[in-house]
Amino acid sequence: MRIILHVDMDHFYTAIEEREHPEYKGKPVIVGADPKEGKGRGVVSTSNYEARKAGVRSRMPISRAWKLCSQAVYLQPNFPLYIRVSNEIMDITRKYAEKFEQWGLDEAFLDISNRVRDYAEAEELAKKMKLEILKKEGLTSSIGVGPNKLVAKVASDFHKPDGLTIVREDEAEKFLSPLPVRRLLWVGRKTEEKLRAFGVTTIGELARYDPTVLTETFGVFGAQMHLMARGIDSSEVETRGEIKSISHETTFEEDMDDADMVLKTSDALSEEVAKEILNQNLSFKTVTIKLRYENFETHTSAKTLSFMTNRVQDIKKTAQDLVQPFLNNKRKIRLIGVRVSTLVKGDKQKTLA
Repeated sequence: MRIILHVDMDHFYTAIEEREHPEYKGKPVIVGADPKEGKGRGVVSTSNYEARKAGVRSRMPISRAWKLCSQAVYLQPNFPLYIRVSNEIMDITRKYAEKFEQWGLDEAFLDISNRVRDYAEAEELAKKMKLEILKKEGLTSSIGVGPNKLVAKVASDFHKPDGLTIVREDEAEKFLSPLPVRRLLWVGRKTEEKLRAFGVTTIGELARYDPTVLTETFGVFGAQMHLMARGIDSSEVETRGEIKSISHETTFEEDMDDADMVLKTSDALSEEVAKEILNQNLSFKTVTIKLRYENFETHTSAKTLSFMTNRVQDIKKTAQDLVQPFLNNKRKIRLIGVRVSTLVKGDKQKTLA
């Protein structure tokens, strides 16, 4: 019997800011670009629950966030602080499991199968972890416990903030059934729209749909979606070894023809990549961008620098230079991504530069 736990910190960046600045508590808080009284061109990194009640979401243009919630506290990201807190939280959670897989700064999967005998003990372990994080870091977390990574991930988002949701193996399909298909891993807006055209809006409807049609429409992912809808996921919790690359990408809420907005999003993604570079004590030499047009035509472009670096400005400038040729051609962009590779640990930089 496998028992997998997924821990997800609640509105991580803004929660840290509220901890550092108690005067922000109870107010909507948005971390991202300068809104410039509704004329800013950046995007939202994250928002707390008060801001989300007003409709503010991650990756939303900051100008739109201003229209929805002009009274919010707007802050520039403090990545060194977020990375330090992340490291402290991951040190706490890692010791609870034999297999540990970190996702970004604020999420992790733990395989606790050999640490507990049943779900009752798993619940007690999760409560102990949540309490330790709260006492040591002053931050709340939401945890999902399930028979696999998929179910645990969905469960951790079920009762936020400060939630704990237990889903046993024989309960998985019933638990998932009423939820929107968008709650499944890797199901984005475009896939959701295609499924809606088939009359499929919930995970239960997806589980009952003809898998042959799904495979014909979505390829291998169609078969995978059908298994996931039934609560089946055999992927392992993997302790990551040597990191080959670090990347972040985002799909725009609406296909984008604003070149300036695309470049601002490139900068935001570069910052996300840079904070992981710093978190892992890495330096890089190659930057790659990915662009997908509205018709799903996808392009990548890369540049290898003549030096090793870990500076965010080097990622931003190189990514912008790579993105520029794909802009101003009257074609809308639906996705953009930034990746760095040719990585070395910081302590090896001098010998390999």
